[in-house]
Amino acid sequence: MSIRVERDKETGVAVVTLDRAAKHNAITLEMARGLASVWKGFRYEDEVRAVVVTGAGGRAFCTGIDREDAGRIPQPSSPYTIDDPLLTLGPKANDLWKPVIAAVEGLACGGAFYLLGEAEFVVAGEGAAFFDPHTTYGMVSAFETIHMARRMPYGEVARMALMGSAERISARRAYETGLVSELTPAGGALDAARAAAAVIASHPTEAVQGTVRALWSVDGAARAQAFAHAPHLVTLGNLPADRQTELFTRRGGGHRLR
Repeated sequence: MSIRVERDKETGVAVVTLDRAAKHNAITLEMARGLASVWKGFRYEDEVRAVVVTGAGGRAFCTGIDREDAGRIPQPSSPYTIDDPLLTLGPKANDLWKPVIAAVEGLACGGAFYLLGEAEFVVAGEGAAFFDPHTTYGMVSAFETIHMARRMPYGEVARMALMGSAERISARRAYETGLVSELTPAGGALDAARAAAAVIASHPTEAVQGTVRALWSVDGAARAQAFAHAPHLVTLGNLPADRQTELFTRRGGGHRLR
């Protein structure tokens, strides 16, 4: 399944690792289902009081859905709905209100934002970089930008989504704009996230989960309304799959970091 879960009974912290380093931790359909099951399972594990989610290998946190698997998902013809396997990728989508911290090293892009958007905060190593390639390949960035709109100023989200793969946000810039709450030396994000999670896990869990739920209630209605529009925008705005593939295969790797 390419997901590892480690539990530290002494601290009450679990670490969930996307373990597909050779593919930059791109998410397969099996991984998406497995991750949803992991979040649901944590609801019943009282010994787990805080969670860290990260990616293996150091080169990437996650680069979104595996393109080969994405092509295997049949879609309804109606413009009012889509089948998106990443919609239930994150902890909140699975009704988990235990705090989750994301530890990011390397690349985080596209579908990774489903996870970053449902974490309480993000810790990143200096070498991390964030970008959203959707528009470059003829796809609407809807769910991803909705998630990131909770994390970043409008102009930063818009620029990231509209610039596509031409530009990457450095870890330093992500820290300056609020996407990242703590910046560490390269390779240090997981240890820092674990340390923060251990502090949180040491507090009474009822108070912690209540605080998480209160924070998420702030813009819950607006987020739900935005998500309701997203399927129509994706269905109407995406290029046909063969045109997306054509753009994906012919685009160069040129980009700039800011």
